[in-house]
Amino acid sequence: MKPADISRYKQNPKTAYFAAELERLLLEEAELKELAVGDLGDLAQGDLVRIAEQKTALQSEIDKILEREKVDEQFPNEAVLEIRAGAGGQEAALFAEELSHMYRAYAAQRGWQVRVLSESKTDLGGYKEVLLELRGVGVYERLRFEQGVHRVQRIPATEKTGRVHTSTASVAILPIRKKHTIEINPADIEVEFSRSGGAGGQNVNKVETAVRIVHTPTGLEARSQSERNQLGNRQIAMAVLLAKIEQLQEEQARAKLSADRKMQIGTGDRSEKIRTYNILQDRITDHRIRESWHNIPTIFAGNLDPMLDALVAAGANPEVAGK
Repeated sequence: MKPADISRYKQNPKTAYFAAELERLLLEEAELKELAVGDLGDLAQGDLVRIAEQKTALQSEIDKILEREKVDEQFPNEAVLEIRAGAGGQEAALFAEELSHMYRAYAAQRGWQVRVLSESKTDLGGYKEVLLELRGVGVYERLRFEQGVHRVQRIPATEKTGRVHTSTASVAILPIRKKHTIEINPADIEVEFSRSGGAGGQNVNKVETAVRIVHTPTGLEARSQSERNQLGNRQIAMAVLLAKIEQLQEEQARAKLSADRKMQIGTGDRSEKIRTYNILQDRITDHRIRESWHNIPTIFAGNLDPMLDALVAAGANPEVAGK
């Protein structure tokens, strides 16, 4: 056991107690080794065996905690779901709203917490953009393959000729990790404040608490209007911005490696068309794994597990995605 390891364990609140016990045992072990050369050698040897067993048990507990942390860092239980209307005007905005309701219904089934960080609606009630914070066990692990362009084909209610319209909405899943791999130079960000939207009357926020942060080198931005003060919204927006920059870097790294990959479930890029919702044929097709599902109303009601299970299986077994 190296002193550097003990120091690292002590800095982690989850392993600090075990590290202190290890440190105590190491001191006791050193004293007993001195006694082992004297008349108390046999007794000391017995105690050394006991200490060795305790050290092994403590190290095992520390390893379990660190392994759980590694999994939590890869698949955090907190993520931001960003949905933006794409091509199709008002119909695209209405589709974005339907996707929002679909994911919220799924979150309710899983017992996840949902909070609206920011939203921008159209005159007809659809979403130009909405950011949802999701918290709960398995949030990112379950939803990580939802990122990309979702396409809907249907006859809008306002269409008098019966013509089928195609509209799109983009979905991004941003994992919120406790440990960030990047640092943002304060000189590279621009911060804007505005009034949070409300339903009118007493609900309208007359103070500029909504925050928008722009990362000028990448052009990425993040907004938050969920808190009643600027500081809270700024902290949330900064966390989202960090997640966006990290995701952009991951996308760029995947793009470089994609040519060398035998098979993959897409590039993970939010511009990739991943799924089509054909309302007339009651069929949803995921283009990455070439599978289809029916009964769209139940899927829009949050019954996503059959699709998500298939995607997770294909992600764990690349051969499945290439069938």
